[in-house]
Order: sequence, then structure tokens, then C-alpha cells
Amino acid sequence: MHRVGVTALALSLVTGLGGVAAASAADGHHVYPSKQQVQTARHQAAQAANDVAGIKAALVQADVRLQAASVRAEQAAERYNGARWELQQARRDARVADQHAAIAAQDVRQQRHSYAATVVSSYEMGPSLSPLSAVTSSNGLPGVISKMATLQNAQDAMDHTYDSFRASSTLAGVASAQAEAARAHAETLAARARQARDRAAVAAAAADSASQAIAAEKTQLIHRLARLQHVSVSLAEQRQAGIERAAQEAAQRAAEKAAREKAREQARQQAQQQASQTPSNGPTAPPTSDPTPEPPGPTSPPPPPQTPPAPASGASAAISFARQQIGDPYVWGAAGPNAWDCSGLTMGAWRAGGISLPHYSVAQYAQSTPISQGSLKPGDLVFWGSSGSPSSIYHVALYVGNGMIIQAPRTGRDVEEVSMYYWITPNFFARP
Repeated sequence: MHRVGVTALALSLVTGLGGVAAASAADGHHVYPSKQQVQTARHQAAQAANDVAGIKAALVQADVRLQAASVRAEQAAERYNGARWELQQARRDARVADQHAAIAAQDVRQQRHSYAATVVSSYEMGPSLSPLSAVTSSNGLPGVISKMATLQNAQDAMDHTYDSFRASSTLAGVASAQAEAARAHAETLAARARQARDRAAVAAAAADSASQAIAAEKTQLIHRLARLQHVSVSLAEQRQAGIERAAQEAAQRAAEKAAREKAREQARQQAQQQASQTPSNGPTAPPTSDPTPEPPGPTSPPPPPQTPPAPASGASAAISFARQQIGDPYVWGAAGPNAWDCSGLTMGAWRAGGISLPHYSVAQYAQSTPISQGSLKPGDLVFWGSSGSPSSIYHVALYVGNGMIIQAPRTGRDVEEVSMYYWITPNFFARP
């Protein structure tokens, strides 16, 4: 596109030089542009071309910076969701520990009361159950034996009651210590959640500020581009929007093609595995000279994924719910009813579908069944992670079929239905 501007600039320079030649010719002298003038014109034309290329490169870099800022904001928001999720679990564990401690304390009180009653009863019966009384007040040997047995039984009962009291006291002490540790852990996680919330707020503000700054920068760059190409700003904006749209569509097509090829390869591997597991009715092949198979090398393909479970019956309800939220704003940490973040939307959608998911993308993946991209069905979850580890997941969306997703994208963009290749290619997939 910049050739038009360069050509126009070169023509204007040549026209200017031609004016000098024409004036000289009018004086009766044939004066042509000097070598220096020609070199200057060429340099200015080349400089204009370089400026156009530089501006286009700067526009691309601005989009890359915007994407990086939005990823950082989403990562911070999901870390906050993760901190809240861990805090919820810790508080639940602390409540359970407190309940156990209360039960243990009640048991100690009962055992103490029982032991005290046994001691009092033994004290009151003490004179008649003493060994001397057993001998002096008994009618012969059978009476002595009977009273001695009664004495032993009373002593055993008192010892058993005391042992039960000691055991209950020990268990109560352990339960109390566990409850205290659980509460302390919850307090630590509460502090971490507050820190994560503050970091998420800073990251969201930084992404919003970056978005505004980059938008202003792109406006200035497009104005410069318009001047260099000798077109209107409106036309330059239309051209730039077209370029960005074409680049995005090309990236989507490339990602879709790669996904189809990957799905075909996975299907081929799975078919090969099933064929190798099917017993053959034909003659057994003779053994080779080296019957020991070699271990797979580093380039061996990974085993095909296991057949995933059928989609849950609530998938259509989850998709219907998500579609009803289209147009609602993205707000980090939000889970409805009128604002959402990415995992809040998928949690709300699948809650409508009858499945409870946590408000945290990493935990949503962990609590679902991992599947391959080629196995995607409407209602499945699509995840984005910064590495090959599920712990790096920072964004999730609801798959609705035909390569499309419904998502709460980021600050400044509302809940939308778009191609799952519109942005960075997703790298994790799971079925609730």
C-alpha cells in the first residue's frame, strides 16, 4: 500500500526538479537536475518507504503489547480466583476441625463426669470393699473370694474409666491443636487472597491504562501513515482495520487447519492402537532374530487419549445460559448476575446445566475429564495456559460447536461468542 505514497512523493520531487528545468529552458538554457538532486529525491522516497514500514511494524508491536497486558491481567485475576478457592477450602477444613474439636471436648466432659462418679462411688463403698473387710466380714472362704472379686471388679472399672478419660483428653488435645492449625492456615490464606486481589486490581488497571495508551499511540501512527501515503485519516484507519482483520482471519485459518491435522493424527493413532489390541485369527508371525522390542525413542508419538465420557445431559442448558449473558461486561472476580469473569461465566453456565464447578479455571480443569481437541463437543471447556502444565491455565471458555466459544474475555470487552482461534490458540480441553 505504501508504494502509492512513495510514488507520489517521488513524482512531486521530480515535478519540482522538472520545474527548475522548465524555467531554465525558458531562459534558453537546458539545465537538468543535478546528480545530487536526484540522489536527494531517491533518498527522500526511500525514507518515506522506511517510515511506512516502520509505522506498520509499530502498529503490530502495539497489538502485541496489548495482548501481553491482557494476558497478565487474566493471569492475575485467575490467581486471585485460585487464592479465594484455596481460602474457601481452608475455611471449610477449619469448620470441620472445629466440629471435631467440639465433639472431642464434649466426650472429655462426659468421661470426666463418669470418672468422677466412679471415684465418688468407690469412696463411698470403700470400707466395705477393703481387703481387710473382705476377710473379717465374710462367711468362710467363698465369701472372701466373692468380696475380693467385687473389689477387683470395682478397681478395674475405675481404671477403665480413668483410661477412657485419659484417652479422650489426649484426643481432645489433638483435635484442638488441629483446629487451631486449620484456623491459622485459613488466616494465612486470607492474607494471600487479599494480596492476590490487590495484585489483580493493579494488573487490571495496568491493562486498562495500556489499552488506552496503545489506542492513542495507534491513532497517532495511523495519522502519520495517512500523511506519508497521501490519503485521508479515515481511509488509513479503514486500511489498517482491514489489514488487522485479514491477519486475524489468516491466523484463525492456520490454527483451524493445524487443529484438523492434529485431530486426524490422533484418530489415526487411536485406530492403530485398537487394531494392535484386536486378536488376529491368522497364523502367528515368526519371531525375529531380536525378539526384544526397543524402547520408544524421544520422537515416538504419545499414546492416543482414552475415549472421553459422553457429554453431560446439561450441556444444552449450559450453552443456553451462557448465550443469555452475551453483552454483559467482563469484571474480574465476578460471577453474575450482570457481570462475569472467564471462570465465573463457565461456573454459572454449568450450574445451570446441573454440575457444580469452582470459580477457578485450574480447578475446573482438574475436576473435569481431559479430552483431546478433536473430541470437543458442545458444552466442553476450552482452556488457555502459558505452558504445558495445567497449573499455568489462566483463561477458560465454553465450547458451543463449529469452532466457536462463548467467553468473558477481559476488561473492556463484553461476554461474546467468537471463534476459539480468535486470539491465542487454546492448549487444554476438558469435559465437565
